Amino acid sequence: MIDQVPLTDDVVLRLATEQDAEALAHAYVRNREHLRPWEPRRPEEFFTRSGQAERLKDVLEQRAQGRAVPWVLADGDLIVGRMTLNTIVRGPFLSADLGYWLDTDYTGRGLATKAVLVVCRVADEVLRLHRIAAGTLLDNAASQAVLRKTGFELIGTAPRYLEIDGSWQDCRLFQRILNDRPAT
Repeated sequence: MIDQVPLTDDVVLRLATEQDAEALAHAYVRNREHLRPWEPRRPEEFFTRSGQAERLKDVLEQRAQGRAVPWVLADGDLIVGRMTLNTIVRGPFLSADLGYWLDTDYTGRGLATKAVLVVCRVADEVLRLHRIAAGTLLDNAASQAVLRKTGFELIGTAPRYLEIDGSWQDCRLFQRILNDRPAT
């Protein structure tokens, strides 16, 4: 697994660790309003070190089981984003779902695009997956632009797909086919 990749002179994409709980809590507090329209409603505990420690414990257990890979985007000690391959499925499907967010002060710099390209490369070359799926709310033009720039294609719209900010939201669904290797 690739542990760390520089995206700029200051920002790296690296695997998340248990030690990231405090920095992630700070990142979510800083970005609470920025992320609110794109995420589910969160309990107050979510925005604490212990809340993030619990989430990290869960996703790192999933990583150990081969079901997820969590990364953070870091600028020194500051967490400025997350990328996660979730619901990794083996067998004839060889697929995963991609979720990500970026700190409000770091948008518009191409960081999400660079990070998604790295995640796709890891998914193809290291995890040997065939496909990555991603969904966005209908009006999330920035995220849709990132997906299109990184080779994802629109495959449809799912009505009332996710509960986001307190209501069921329609989503645009995208996929990127990474390769046509046979499933083994």
